[in-house]
Amino acid sequence: MNLIVAKEHFSENVVKFVIEAPRIAKSRRAGHFVIVRVGDNGERIPLTIAGSDIEKGTITLVVQQIGVSTRKLCALNVGDYITDVVGPLGQATKIEKQPGTVLCCGGGVGVAPLLPIIQAHKAVGNRVVAVLAARTKDLIILEEEVRKSADEVVIMTDDGSYGKQGVVTVGMEDVIAKENVTEAVIIGPAIMMKFGALTTKKYNIPTVVSLNTIMVDGTGMCGACRVTVGGKTKFVCVDGPEFDAHQVDFDEMLKRMGGFKPQEQEALARYNNQK
Repeated sequence: MNLIVAKEHFSENVVKFVIEAPRIAKSRRAGHFVIVRVGDNGERIPLTIAGSDIEKGTITLVVQQIGVSTRKLCALNVGDYITDVVGPLGQATKIEKQPGTVLCCGGGVGVAPLLPIIQAHKAVGNRVVAVLAARTKDLIILEEEVRKSADEVVIMTDDGSYGKQGVVTVGMEDVIAKENVTEAVIIGPAIMMKFGALTTKKYNIPTVVSLNTIMVDGTGMCGACRVTVGGKTKFVCVDGPEFDAHQVDFDEMLKRMGGFKPQEQEALARYNNQK
């Protein structure tokens, strides 16, 4: 069991947890994730590690309340214990010195897994421009932390309540027009990653996306996280979670992500009725 030592609400449905996990904190690298479980019969929740403190033996996780399991997790408070935290899992982000700018794009809670990637790129001396996008100002997270590492930060909001008005691809186009972008990283909702990948493909910019949201068991045994990458079946949890964005079949992935919507809505209705 892992003790929650800090909790912060970024918004009504997005929560940051700092939890004790000294062995994970020591060995994790950018791109790694953990599997979290609340209760002995709880569902397995994949969460990319947003940060760690080796001296304190803690890791940082950012959780968005969507279904029953994430709501149970977000209901926990400082002093409570999370039943299981397993990791670090997955393949770490490949970080290399770039001749040009690394464009790092995060949508909503996707900024959380993007942050350690930005930090890792800066650690090897890369120039990093970050584009943070959300529907409204209130949904922009970890801006201060990103600004500490990125050379430049562009904020995009759908409603224009903060930064520039427009979707993430508008900000991406602006950066590409003035920077020599030699690599891009895009993390956020699947639909955002799809159109972000289409944008960079126009300019032949190598691009990486993280697909961890479709994982279940996290160890390659259940097969639920199958995706088609370059015409071949890959398992997100063991082959990823990061892949070449221009090779991912996003249309197939989006269909599979919506496959259990009715069951998820039914489970959430039962949970709400029991409260």
